[in-house]
Amino acid sequence: MKITEEYKGKNFAVLGLGKSGISAIRYLKNKGANVLAWDDNESILSESCNSKFNLCDLAKIDFKNISSLVLSPGIPQNFPTPHPVVKRAKSAGCEVIGDIELFFRSQIQAKVIGITGTNGKSTTTALLSHVLKENSIKIQTGGNIGTPVLSLERIDSNGVYILEISSYQLDLSNTNNFDF
Repeated sequence: MKITEEYKGKNFAVLGLGKSGISAIRYLKNKGANVLAWDDNESILSESCNSKFNLCDLAKIDFKNISSLVLSPGIPQNFPTPHPVVKRAKSAGCEVIGDIELFFRSQIQAKVIGITGTNGKSTTTALLSHVLKENSIKIQTGGNIGTPVLSLERIDSNGVYILEISSYQLDLSNTNNFDF
């Protein structure tokens, strides 16, 4: 993956070390960013101690030196109350985003179909992926289903990304790249 000046040497924090958080860390590190990572879950945190992640309690850092806090889906940004780390980041003027936002900023060339809603997202995503694949269209499927969006293979303008996007992921996207 080509290192771009956009992230090279910038500081990011990632809160949540599930699949999407780990994917975001790898993506940002591959782009040349400095990444601090944390998870409130002790068992996940202890598993991550053996990794090459720079673990740091984000409740204790100065967010004035952090470009963006990348929040894993499900960690409250607004409702019912913001996570304490989110409050600290926002009060320092740090942007709070998610993996979907990073994906849209990555200058993708392919079309993107985002599937969201209360019920049936996974079924609709899987069905649409099957139909397009059967019609020999190059696809990558992920997001809130299966593979995290930042771990998907890059595809050219002839392909289609089919993404299941949760309400949490939508909430963490600042880009107006959605056509509804």
